[in-house]
Amino acid sequence: AKNSPIFLGQGKAINDYADKDVRVLVVANPANTNCLVAAQNAPDLPKSSFSALTRLDLHRARHQIAARVGTTVANVNGVAIWGNHSKTMVPDVSLATVTLDDGKEQSVADAVNDKEWLQGEFVSTVQQRGAAVIAARGNSSATSAARAAAEHMRNVFQGTAEGEHVSMGVWSKGDYGVAKDIVFSFPVTIKDKEWKVVEGFSHDDFTKAAIAATEKELLEEKAEALKQ
Repeated sequence: AKNSPIFLGQGKAINDYADKDVRVLVVANPANTNCLVAAQNAPDLPKSSFSALTRLDLHRARHQIAARVGTTVANVNGVAIWGNHSKTMVPDVSLATVTLDDGKEQSVADAVNDKEWLQGEFVSTVQQRGAAVIAARGNSSATSAARAAAEHMRNVFQGTAEGEHVSMGVWSKGDYGVAKDIVFSFPVTIKDKEWKVVEGFSHDDFTKAAIAATEKELLEEKAEALKQ
């Protein structure tokens, strides 16, 4: 909440002075809600011009899967991050695949073959990785975040490849039943600098509950920020 006045001012400045085709990425935490505040204070720009970084979380999730099955990160595709860039974020492998050493593609669920790990250690490791890095190093993983930001913006301007989706915090229009008018991480495709939420995900009860929890947190953050 203490950052809200900063992003209120940033949003107004962007609204008044930036090119109307600008694309804005918010990284400073709480990134989703800071992004919301900035977007709300730029009324002359479409909400789709603003996004929050969850690409680093996506990188961490793909790395965990790759390490678990003994392959490279490049062979893991289709992972999604839902919700807030916080300890409530929801890494999701329901549509994710891994290309094995023999060239065959397999679902991550089948390749890992450990539901308890996928719903337990995998989720908690991705959720808490940022805090773990700070605890171990005394500093945040700034280089990793910078790389994630660069890849995020590359996709914004160059689009996503055919069959590829990425995750980013965007203005919710109510997809998948998520509350409207919060900045929520969804799996998206991008073309001509415009994002579109990926359809076709079907969530089990575990993931539905986790998405509801991260949505609740974002609604609480929004209410607190709007008090400023």
